[in-house]
Amino acid sequence: MALRGGALRLNLLASSRHFHKFNSLVGVRRSSDKVSSDPATAGDHLIYTQEHFALKESLRKIIDQEINPHVDQWEAEGKFPAHKIFKILGNAGFLGVNKPVEYGGLGLDYSFSVAVSEELGNIRCGGIPMAIGVQTDMTTPALARFGSAELKKEFLLPSIMGDKVACLGVSEVGAGSDVSSIKTKAVRKGDEYVINGGKMWTTNGTQADWMCLLANTSDGPPHRNKSLICLPMNLPGVHIARKIDKLGMWSSDTAEVFFDDVHVPCKNIIGEEGMGFTYQMLQFQEERLWAVANILTTMDVVIQETIAYTKQRKIFKQPVLHHQSVHFRLAELQTEVELLRSLLHCATALYIKGNDVTKLASMAKLKGGRLAREVSDSCLQFWGGMGFTSEVLVSRFYRDSRLMSIGGGADEVMLGIICKYMDTLPKK
Repeated sequence: MALRGGALRLNLLASSRHFHKFNSLVGVRRSSDKVSSDPATAGDHLIYTQEHFALKESLRKIIDQEINPHVDQWEAEGKFPAHKIFKILGNAGFLGVNKPVEYGGLGLDYSFSVAVSEELGNIRCGGIPMAIGVQTDMTTPALARFGSAELKKEFLLPSIMGDKVACLGVSEVGAGSDVSSIKTKAVRKGDEYVINGGKMWTTNGTQADWMCLLANTSDGPPHRNKSLICLPMNLPGVHIARKIDKLGMWSSDTAEVFFDDVHVPCKNIIGEEGMGFTYQMLQFQEERLWAVANILTTMDVVIQETIAYTKQRKIFKQPVLHHQSVHFRLAELQTEVELLRSLLHCATALYIKGNDVTKLASMAKLKGGRLAREVSDSCLQFWGGMGFTSEVLVSRFYRDSRLMSIGGGADEVMLGIICKYMDTLPKK
């Protein structure tokens, strides 16, 4: 079965290394071969082909062999070995699925990134998938689309290959979802920017080799005075102030970072000066779709594990699952999950055709965060006392999933975006 877009297939074939990499992922399949545990197969899925399912199957093997056996340890330690895991994923092609072939990517469309995100939802925690998503869909989309060839060679290529860990520098102490309010400044002096300020909630921050930094590069209007800059984290003046303790996402390190007269070459700017806010808004769309895809799988897993537990756990001489309030509630939750999955796949299909999916991505992000809270709360209740321990996935999901309604744009910001597209916001 051919990949979507003849040009993409030709690009893949043009590089023998990447052809063999993808060929090893897809392999030669017979109709009798088991491809995926998904209920849908390539023949009846709305957007996925045989290649999507082969990609997911290959990734699942890495998750089962290299990640899940160590998750409990990494959660307890408060950090996972990002360089080691990213190198494994990079060698297999999973850190640049939709990135250009000439910079180490597979050159596939964004639906393959969504498929990868869905499969990463099988990791037994939220922190590691989030860290991977920062690398693939939060720090590198603007660099891949607008960065110079020199920047791509220095930062994008090693990020895709897993040789460098990236972090995103947007949020600050006084500016999270309100991106236009950031205070970090990059003042131009000769052929350098001198950067002062700080960033908060920086995922991968204590391990990162470089940061995709959003900073004010002029005193103009807040939506036109910002630029994205590739900032090496080993430069003089970059200080990791602290590793932040969090309610959830324990295995993902989160840092507060300060910049004290950090000198960065002007050539490290991504695209045009002053376009950083626009570029970041574009990056947010992929980030939000990625987050929804990832949490959908985890919700599926939590519901299925809750069904298995309530089948064998008895109360009042019958399995917990046999109580109507329990199996009806699980049916309601699974229905909501399937509706969200349909919205995600619809938005993805439109996105790969070049459409603006800001409204749909915002709707999916909003619903994903709220539904994750419903699923985790309802399922934890059915686990009883076991749900209040740290020994089961549902309690970890209860902690980790709370971030979905906060990070990457809070629920209230998503509602504002949706209202803007509905033309229901009050005029200023």
